[in-house]
Amino acid sequence: MEFGLIFAMSMFSLSMSISPGPVNMVTIASSANHGFWRTFPFVSGATIGFTLLLVFVGFWFLGVIENYPIFFEYLSLGGSAFIIYVGYKIASSPPELVVEKSDTPSFMQGFLLQWLNPKAWIACASGSALFSTPQTHTTLFTFIVIYFVICYLSLAAWAVLGDRVSMLLNSVLRIRIFNLIMGGMLILTACYMLYLQFFTAS
Repeated sequence: MEFGLIFAMSMFSLSMSISPGPVNMVTIASSANHGFWRTFPFVSGATIGFTLLLVFVGFWFLGVIENYPIFFEYLSLGGSAFIIYVGYKIASSPPELVVEKSDTPSFMQGFLLQWLNPKAWIACASGSALFSTPQTHTTLFTFIVIYFVICYLSLAAWAVLGDRVSMLLNSVLRIRIFNLIMGGMLILTACYMLYLQFFTAS
């Protein structure tokens, strides 16, 4: 396989994984409040969830999406509503300096968030369309492996960033402000995705 193609796959994966989005914001908020290692199961769930979504879309569902584009409208509506709910939970979480383990986002929450994340579906659909050929599955399989590694590293980087931010959150007021900002950004992200889906299209 050509180096240029692998490089293009890597750049696509990095730009989609590292750019701010719902999963990234939950990751940094959780890591800032609970630490890197207690956030790591969420990071793992989000990475594995996205990878399985990419396999699902790349090997089967891409054709369905192309034939029924209205699916994206329902996905954006339902997924954005779920993301708004997650943002509300972050913004309204108690500003405690010591948080119980049960309050940390879980592996399954990370997994589920990817399957309800319109950004993840768009990344899977566009990536699969770019890096798949009808003659062989090797190209798409290579893309999936590259995306898995880069997605894991990118989310881990957000978790490390959140862990470093936690050193600044040494008071209840700062934690409260941070949670409000992160939750608010998550809600705004969901609203912006809805705007792009329904208003710019029309």
